Amino acid sequence: RKHKTWNHEGGIATPFIAHWPKGITARGELRSTPGHVIDFAPTVLEVAGVSPPRGAKPAHSLPGHSIVPVFAKDGNPLHDELWWCHDGHRALRVEDWKLVSVKGEEWELYDLATDRAETRNVAGEYPERVREMAAAWRSRGEELIAAAPPVKKTPSARDREKAQEVQSK
Repeated sequence: RKHKTWNHEGGIATPFIAHWPKGITARGELRSTPGHVIDFAPTVLEVAGVSPPRGAKPAHSLPGHSIVPVFAKDGNPLHDELWWCHDGHRALRVEDWKLVSVKGEEWELYDLATDRAETRNVAGEYPERVREMAAAWRSRGEELIAAAPPVKKTPSARDREKAQEVQSK
């Protein structure tokens, strides 16, 4: 449903195809373990054999997990939850439940185990699950904002013009 830039499955569910003859012994097998773009860096670092120097304290830890174990066999989910926010569209996946909202609209709830294409919004049937997952979405967003490094804003031409106007008065 939907397409890229949306947080419905049509926008975020993308097949991952891996070819690594020396590292992946399984041939022609499919995996259903959900992953996320945040898992790419830890996976590449593991495959490359890179680890932090002893005693090093990273500025912040990577939020993803290596998917290398999934190359060997399908397994348990890598994440307790997957969180998205893009262009104001929001989503949270916990196990097979997915809460999703188009920018400025109400939450929708889907059971991906029975409705992978997100055709049946069951939010009305599970209002408590919607409340719990919406609270978890907000909480995770607050954590991410608090952990983000400060952004140095480069003033735009319009910002500089405004500042000059104020200074000249």
